[in-house]
Amino acid sequence: MADDVEGRPSIQGQDRVGYDLSLGYRLKLMFAAFWDSKVRGKILLLASILLAVILATAYGQVILNRWNAPFYDSLQRRDVGEFFHQLQVFALIAGSLLLMNVGQAWLNQMTALYMREGLTRDLVDHWLKRKRALRLASTGLIGVNPDQRLHEDARNLAESTTGLTLGLIQSTILLVSFIGVLWELSSGFVFHFRTYAFAIPGYMVWAAIFYAASASILSQIVGRKLVILNADRFSKEAELRFSLMHANENMPAITVARGEENERRRINEDITSVLAILKRLTMASTNLTWVSAGYGWLVIVVPIIVAAPAYFSGSLTFGELMMSVGAFNQVNTALRWYVANFTAIAEWRATLMRVTDFRHALHGMDEPINPKNAITYEDNADTLTLKNLMIAAKLGEEIDLCGGFAVAETDVTIRAGEKVMINGDHNVNRKLLFQALAGLWPCGSGKIGLPPADGTVFVPEVAYVPGGTLREALSFPEPVDTYKSEDVEAALQKAGLSHLIARLDTRARWDKMLDSDEQKGIGFARLLLARPRWIIFDEVLEGLEPESQSTLMALLATLSDSTMIYIGRSEAYLETFNPRELHLHPLAAQIEQSASPAAGTGTAHAPAPVI
Repeated sequence: MADDVEGRPSIQGQDRVGYDLSLGYRLKLMFAAFWDSKVRGKILLLASILLAVILATAYGQVILNRWNAPFYDSLQRRDVGEFFHQLQVFALIAGSLLLMNVGQAWLNQMTALYMREGLTRDLVDHWLKRKRALRLASTGLIGVNPDQRLHEDARNLAESTTGLTLGLIQSTILLVSFIGVLWELSSGFVFHFRTYAFAIPGYMVWAAIFYAASASILSQIVGRKLVILNADRFSKEAELRFSLMHANENMPAITVARGEENERRRINEDITSVLAILKRLTMASTNLTWVSAGYGWLVIVVPIIVAAPAYFSGSLTFGELMMSVGAFNQVNTALRWYVANFTAIAEWRATLMRVTDFRHALHGMDEPINPKNAITYEDNADTLTLKNLMIAAKLGEEIDLCGGFAVAETDVTIRAGEKVMINGDHNVNRKLLFQALAGLWPCGSGKIGLPPADGTVFVPEVAYVPGGTLREALSFPEPVDTYKSEDVEAALQKAGLSHLIARLDTRARWDKMLDSDEQKGIGFARLLLARPRWIIFDEVLEGLEPESQSTLMALLATLSDSTMIYIGRSEAYLETFNPRELHLHPLAAQIEQSASPAAGTGTAHAPAPVI
């Protein structure tokens, strides 16, 4: 990765996206998330206990290594009494180490659990900050499959960070503990060559360092591609998971359209992509195995070969030889920690990259989307105003004259209690006006003055019914105990959903169990409970059965004090409220007609586009 912390997107192939952030910056970002976490205290406490256990375990392993000398010497002397005594000593040492191993395993898993809790909650909190999730979804590949980054990637990162960190600490402590033992043993090594005798200070220490360093360098050379390959693998796995979930969620529509074969081809293409990257990973891992396994087998004889000259010259007893071999293996294991964990480190860096890219992108969602041609928002006391409003059709530095549109009435004031319908040509994307009023689409020009947000409710065309109980769905986004039970039942009755009253506390996937008319009825029942002063609709009545339209219009009629703005065209809404009408025109057409008066309030001269 390049050492660049400016957060510039870096496309490495068409199927992967990331940011050019240095490893140091990524670690700093994650440490900040950990330090701000509510579970920081628990993790620090567990980490302190873990460190004490690791130190005690290292001390026990040093004692166990020293036990090698008298044990093997008793074998060499054929001393049966000493042999059984040393077995008793071994049972005491091994039993103590076993207890510490079990305790360390429990502490390790609990630390990983709290690490995952802190990281996942941090990511979810940042993701669900106002407007961030929606903006992220429209930014490209970084916003695709956020569930994978919030769930699987966060879990992998928390568990691998805990495991690798503790492994590194343990290896470091073992290295410090045994390098002194090995150095002391090496001091007695005297080599004889013809008539010469000489000693090499720390001979076996240098041999262990050389052996582990050569393995590390070879592992880095052979396995350098694993980080990128693992990041690509996680991305492809997420796409496959999404395809399967998307097909399952929409199976009724797929079946009716006889589209199973089409979906089978799509899913098989994703499976092929996953398998292709797994094949590349398999080859890279296999090549790495040549190094890791080869050095693993060699370590059986290498320490004996290194110490053999001193043993054959008579400088070492058999017990001291085995003690030296044990110390060499401990030092080598500690030094080779990087080699032994190279694959795990590669996966950790891949998940670190995906999680930090996601968190970094979320922070970028707070920046203005279109600073050059952006709609200006103002706060009003109890009115909604539109002045020279033009909506751009897509993100960019300039207004899209071909796809954008404008409000024909250049100076609009909607007062409390009014009923308004905003209609337009069929080729006008009226949903962008709904999103602009909600503050989700600021691309365009002109001014929008909005009433207080706490008294305004936006009702989208597709109703959202959250999981859980039906009572929770009716209270959304407020807590479930916000409304009285009798009020909830009355709201369901007026929304034509009396058959659901008995199932208010049933937990189910209501978005699957209710048809579209019933789901919209849930949304209208919420309005009756909340009774907002301002309600802005986005084509919610289109497509409803006539009976459902009549029921919901009767419900809206009871909210006569609320200001209602309906974006779209509904005959039922027209007949019930006889609303004031505003009009939308394509931006290019509006400019061509700028000399002629428009219907409605004010003059129809369209403002000149800001290019």
